[in-house]
Amino acid sequence: MLSSFQLMAAMPSAAPVAPVKPYVVKSEHGDRQDPYYWLRDDKRQAPEVLAYLNAENQYYQQYADQYKTLSKTLADEIIGRVKQDDSTVPVVKGDYSYYTRYEQGKEYPIYARKPKAGGAEQVMLNVNELANGKDFYQIGNFQVSPDQQLLAYAEDTTGRRNYTLKVRDLRTGKDLDTAITGAEASIAWSADNSQLFYIEKDPQTLLGTKVRRHTLGQAVAKDEVLYEEKDSSFYMGVSNSADDKFVVIWLGSTVSNEMLVLKSDDKKGKFTAIAPRQRDFKYEVEHINNRWVIMTDWDAPNYRLMTVNDDQIGDRDRWQPLLAHDPDVFIDSFQLFNDYLVINERSNGLDRVRLMPWSDLSKARYVESDEAAYVAKTDNNPEQNSQWLRYSYTSLTTPPSVYEMHMKTGEKRLLKQQEVLGGFDKNNYQTERVWAKAKDGTQIPVSLLYKKGLKKDGSAPLYQYAYGSYGISSSPSFRSTVISLVDRGFVYAIAHIRGGQEMGRSWYENGKLLKKVNTFTDFIDVTDYLVAEKYAAKDKVFAMGGSAGGLLMGAIANMAPDKYRGLVAHVPFVDVVTTMLDESIPLTTNEFDEWGNPKQKVYYDYMLSYSPYDQVKKQAYPAMLVTTGLHDSQVQYFEPAKWVAKLRTVKTDQQPLLFRTNMEAGHGGKSGRFSRMIEIADEYAFILSLLPATPAS
Repeated sequence: MLSSFQLMAAMPSAAPVAPVKPYVVKSEHGDRQDPYYWLRDDKRQAPEVLAYLNAENQYYQQYADQYKTLSKTLADEIIGRVKQDDSTVPVVKGDYSYYTRYEQGKEYPIYARKPKAGGAEQVMLNVNELANGKDFYQIGNFQVSPDQQLLAYAEDTTGRRNYTLKVRDLRTGKDLDTAITGAEASIAWSADNSQLFYIEKDPQTLLGTKVRRHTLGQAVAKDEVLYEEKDSSFYMGVSNSADDKFVVIWLGSTVSNEMLVLKSDDKKGKFTAIAPRQRDFKYEVEHINNRWVIMTDWDAPNYRLMTVNDDQIGDRDRWQPLLAHDPDVFIDSFQLFNDYLVINERSNGLDRVRLMPWSDLSKARYVESDEAAYVAKTDNNPEQNSQWLRYSYTSLTTPPSVYEMHMKTGEKRLLKQQEVLGGFDKNNYQTERVWAKAKDGTQIPVSLLYKKGLKKDGSAPLYQYAYGSYGISSSPSFRSTVISLVDRGFVYAIAHIRGGQEMGRSWYENGKLLKKVNTFTDFIDVTDYLVAEKYAAKDKVFAMGGSAGGLLMGAIANMAPDKYRGLVAHVPFVDVVTTMLDESIPLTTNEFDEWGNPKQKVYYDYMLSYSPYDQVKKQAYPAMLVTTGLHDSQVQYFEPAKWVAKLRTVKTDQQPLLFRTNMEAGHGGKSGRFSRMIEIADEYAFILSLLPATPAS
């Protein structure tokens, strides 16, 4: 393999240079020059823009061709660990067992079922056939009707998460004439199987705005509007309750939400709120028998459980306490059974499952582990009368596993563990959980994976990952792909930084708005800790993040460029202020309570102080690989495009700066499973090429 020095000498000579065109981004708090604003083309058709993106792709490919043999080796390894003709554990609902399976060499899943009483397989959706001839194809969601004869599904053919809803008659395998365009992926059914509830999107912002009811066989133009959301800071979702007795509309912003319900057999009634929305008040609900169980942060930052009868909804003062708030335990979600209440919770930063009989909620049984870092969560449990709880378990060394536990006796049985091929043996690896001290004294948990026998002598390369936004926790789950780096001597680290919710709600609150910089400094402090404790060599530190984690990569590139040998930023959110000033861009208004509203000067100034695009400066930067999707609706392609263009003209180093745009994909990258694995192999090859010497194989 070529060393990084050989690669630099052999690099393509002419990196693309984007033309500079004067443009002023106006704000009541000051104007800013943005010479690369012209790279924004909402129609994605401007010849000059496409020419620049294609030139960057060509430059990337010329560079990547120099380690294409290594990329191929890595891709073969990664794909070689996958059991290609695999299937999930069947889930029983009603008269059928439902499952997903893959076939050898095929990119996409097959969704199928068999009669519970026995009989032949029925393929509901063969996504390989649906995706045939399309550059991108993804099923966002599907729901079987209550009588199990119809299947409503949401398909995306561009990657912009702008779905078309279709209905398939499972008796014939043919789609009905129904085709509802411009929709969210969420779907609910009426009790009599004759109507669909769905969400219509705004064509500009792609935000859900209206809940409509479609009657099968009727023209879509006649679909009735049952609810319209006027506040663009709220997302929307629609689904059936777990017992299928209600249709539920979920309305949520960063700091508040509202749940509206309607009996699924009520064709003339109106949706009613479980409780009206209030700022700084969140709740989630599920139904069982004749009452609602409510998870809420009302006087409970880590959430508590309450309950209300069906005939008393509409006023939270009628709610009755069910499970008290615990300042040391964060409630993440819950599932309801006739005899048991089951909670997914997080204690000391680790996931576990708590089971309690309704007859005595003080008697708890836990699903947890002695492993240093792991994830235990409830799985798909569609039947509330079951005595068996299905749950999933994984860790950095344990492939995803599905178990059943008898909730009364505690008997456990393993139903399936994902088979990992290619000679993988979990006993060859070590996991560890350490705590890195942040600058303000906060202890940051870090999950580590490395090969047994690692010498902590400061010589190992490090691959560090984090996300750190929206209260999303980065769980230490199994990733078969990263084994290719660990087998080459890397330490893999997940930094559970503030902005996530690993350590409870306060962990999130201390990594957002005017405390967002904690997210970035936590990540850097974790790097410093791992180098100081000799887990890693200071000149072999690599980091990766995507979306809001790509913002993290951009921030640390500006703040601590000398601490990283290379950075990988996938679909990065890097033009923070300009994006948040533009309410026509999808997601902007919903996220004022995450980043701040730049119309207020205190937030404008603070966001400007860390926005990666605005803070690019004359200095040496790490080697960088930046990726995006032309049709990304979550982080628009022009954000990373502008960032890379600016970096090319400002940075003072000679390190590689590569920018790859997938011209057929959106926020999630390519849609096929092997295509995604090949992209990961290319990322790893880029990282390995930057090491000063060939790593041990």
